[in-house]
Formats: sequence, C-alpha cells, structure tokens
Amino acid sequence: MDDEKPITEQAMDTITSAVEATKDAAVTAVKQVRKAAKKVAKKVGPKKTSKKKAKKKAKTSSKKAAKKTAKKAGKTSAKKAAKKTAKKAVKKAGKKKKAKKAKR
Repeated sequence: MDDEKPITEQAMDTITSAVEATKDAAVTAVKQVRKAAKKVAKKVGPKKTSKKKAKKKAKTSSKKAAKKTAKKAGKTSAKKAAKKTAKKAVKKAGKKKKAKKAKR
C-alpha cells in the first residue's frame, strides 16, 4: 500500500478490486454453467420434440443455472467479507477494556 494515499482511499481501492474480482469470477462461472447446460440439454433433451422447443428449454435451464451460480457467488463473497469485518472488529474489541457485567 502507498503511504502517500489516505487510508480511506486505500481501503476503497481494495474493496473495489475485490468486487471486480468477484464479478469476473461470477461471469466465468455463469459461462461455464451455460456451456454445461447446453451439453446436457443436447444429450437429455427429448428427441421427438421440435428443435425450437428444445432450444427454449436449454435457454431456460441455463438461465436458471446462471442465476443460481451468480447468487451463490454473491453469497460466498458476502459471507467472506462479513467474516473479515467480524475478525477485525474482534481484534479491535480485544484491544479495548471489557465492560464489567452489571449486578442484578
């Protein structure tokens, strides 16, 4: 980290880069899932139905899968961020004096 930049700016840069990395990971995951869904749709899809219907089914399944992976990626990144902030808060709290329990 640069000593010339203020801490807040450094933190914002770090957060921004993390968000971009997460987004890129989600996009690649979605692409992979779509590709896999198309392959599965070709193999599993009923042979008697018309090509249009099979295509439509493949699209919907890939969209659902893409949504799921995007949702999962968002959840995991959010969980990781929450864990990090919780750890930092615990460290800060450890430095301060603990409050005494009130007598009842």
